[in-house]
Amino acid sequence: MTTQQPLLGLILRSGGVMLALDLADGALPSIVHWGADPGPLDEEAFDALWQTAVLPVGASEVDVPVRIAILPEHARGWMGTPGVSGSRAGAAWSPLWRTTSALLDGRELLAPTAPRLVEQGSGALVVNAVDDAAELRLTLTVELSVAGVARLRAEVENTGDSPYQLDQVLLSMPTPPVASEILDLAGRWGGERAPQRSTVTVGTHRREGRRGRTGLDAATVLSVGTPGFGFGHGEVWGVHTGWSGNHVHQVERVLSGEQLIGGGELLLPGEVRLARGERYTSPWVYGIYGAGLDDAARRMHRHLRARPQHPRTPRPVTLNVWEAVYFDHDVDTLRDLADRAAELGVERFVLDDGWFGGRRNDRAGLGDWFVSPDVWPEGLHPLVDHVRGLGLQFGLWFEPEMINVDSELARAHPEWIMATGGRLPVESRHQQVLDLGIPECYAHVRDAMCAILDEYDIAYIKWDHNRDLVDAGSGPDGRPGVHEQTLAFYRLVDELRSRYPGLEIESCSSGGGRVDLGVLERTDRVWASDDNDPLERQQINRWTGQLVPPEMIGAHVASGASHTTGRVQSLSFRAITALFGHLGVEWDLRAASAAESAELAGWIAFYKEHRALLHGGEVVRLDHPDTSLTLHGVVAPDGAEAVYSYVSLTRAAVASPGRVRLPGLERGGTYRVEPVLVGGLPDGADPAPWWAGGAVTLSGAVLATVGVVMPALRPEQAVLIRARRVADAAGDVADAAGEDMPGSAG
Repeated sequence: MTTQQPLLGLILRSGGVMLALDLADGALPSIVHWGADPGPLDEEAFDALWQTAVLPVGASEVDVPVRIAILPEHARGWMGTPGVSGSRAGAAWSPLWRTTSALLDGRELLAPTAPRLVEQGSGALVVNAVDDAAELRLTLTVELSVAGVARLRAEVENTGDSPYQLDQVLLSMPTPPVASEILDLAGRWGGERAPQRSTVTVGTHRREGRRGRTGLDAATVLSVGTPGFGFGHGEVWGVHTGWSGNHVHQVERVLSGEQLIGGGELLLPGEVRLARGERYTSPWVYGIYGAGLDDAARRMHRHLRARPQHPRTPRPVTLNVWEAVYFDHDVDTLRDLADRAAELGVERFVLDDGWFGGRRNDRAGLGDWFVSPDVWPEGLHPLVDHVRGLGLQFGLWFEPEMINVDSELARAHPEWIMATGGRLPVESRHQQVLDLGIPECYAHVRDAMCAILDEYDIAYIKWDHNRDLVDAGSGPDGRPGVHEQTLAFYRLVDELRSRYPGLEIESCSSGGGRVDLGVLERTDRVWASDDNDPLERQQINRWTGQLVPPEMIGAHVASGASHTTGRVQSLSFRAITALFGHLGVEWDLRAASAAESAELAGWIAFYKEHRALLHGGEVVRLDHPDTSLTLHGVVAPDGAEAVYSYVSLTRAAVASPGRVRLPGLERGGTYRVEPVLVGGLPDGADPAPWWAGGAVTLSGAVLATVGVVMPALRPEQAVLIRARRVADAAGDVADAAGEDMPGSAG
């Protein structure tokens, strides 16, 4: 078969995903196929695949087929959003790149003796290119991980004498026209990651984050898929921008028929001006394909768990004292809470806001990172020593990027507050933002934190960021500073992690306002929401899990009466909801009855016994037409066992939903399925008749395709179901109860 041009092809395939790239003619790489792996391709088949992807030239379009690179080029006829936008005072605004080298895991692909088609498993392609007329140099990195997750990054360098203002770098991947439905996430404080669906139309569905942080309303993962795609069906192509500042996610369909999803950093006017030799490096933009949302999520989880920095030790049960004491710090009260926590099996004690400076409420003291002598005349030593003596880790709250105007630091250095236009920005939560782009400000904050970390045995930081950035100008001229602020935040976390190798850090930001893969490159968990109401958390945790594995999602058993919503819920509902994350407690344990304390201890023991499964297994979520219920669970990678949560959210239209399927088990395996009743059956619940025998034995195929009848629950109740393989297809006995699984995250 003859081709329209000489081809140089690269195929990466891993985790059931194929990424096929065209590197011909010295152009930037374009994607020939990204999605399900169709199997081996020889040169002739690759040529045919490339040719059959070229769209015909439409009427009143450019006279040649438009070649769309990972950084789409306006100069080649692409009429959508260009990959690189910028100029030299209006000149050099439409770059046309020429590739100079292409290295696959360090091997040059453009050598005269190189094969026309290169095929391997996972790998990293680094392409160098130039535009001599625009005096720009480009380095483009394309990776496919072992898990089958693609990621892209671009670096732009100014090689000219005049400054180059870079306005946007947008990295894109093609999706097929059958991907005609959009799913992304929205949200607000206490209601993060709310799903929303729409239809792909001609034009751009663009989600901009301009909050100076990821945002409570962030798209998180923007997915397109086949109509009606769900957790277990359809095809899904998703994009995530791994950046903790201003950012973009978008899907774009143009008149000629091409459809792209992409992302990048959103740059403010004049924010990046490159002098000669200076470079801008974009965030990583992730492409996540799946046969359904669960497949895509599991692929992302496997990708994150394979990183060397992923937490490997068991995720400790955490007590955070915020909702127990707020700003009312008393050493005897806190010791009492630590004693009670240790008796229940808690493994980490976290002292939240209020321990420093004049911080007796949220209007003063922020920025003064020294232990308050008024509240703690002996420093934190009496509490830290007591907590450590109980065998618990000690954790501490910081909000390093923020400041109250009523603080010693603000009075000493008002010029360190981010501002522009000769005015202070509007306050939010009585706070302003410290300009970490100023070297002296950065050093002050770093050194103050290090002084605390040097003095006390601190294993964990809850790192908060409680407001959006408004008028975030930097330095004396008030130039836009969000880009530099984001980099400074990363640098500060990296410095602390380097200096204190065992230190763990949680990303909190008014709850779930900083949840992205940029922050997760350097932290150990995210706080999904300030809302601990288990009914709200069912949705928040479920959709946070589309990107983040359970062991990195903080989920706490809170007070019976929710501090956020006022709802009163049973301990079993609160505990079952929190089990499917990094379990913690945020409850004044002094108010717990003896029965409640005993039940909470039982849930903590169950979590510890099954921690390897909960944090190393594969997430499954049930597609079900009855929106009053949900079922989700975690299945061991080897299929040996699973734990499912069946939840009644609201009062259903019918008395019972009938059989409910248990997805994800090995179809040929045989499983003993039994209820888990740590705290007994919820009040008023009507157990399913088969519960009377304590268990049933069925095949994985029957459980996945037929299912079992669940108990009739009142609204806001939940039960646990456990499935353990008792024999596989060959009759071998298997029981992985409570055992660590090889390769699990702990």
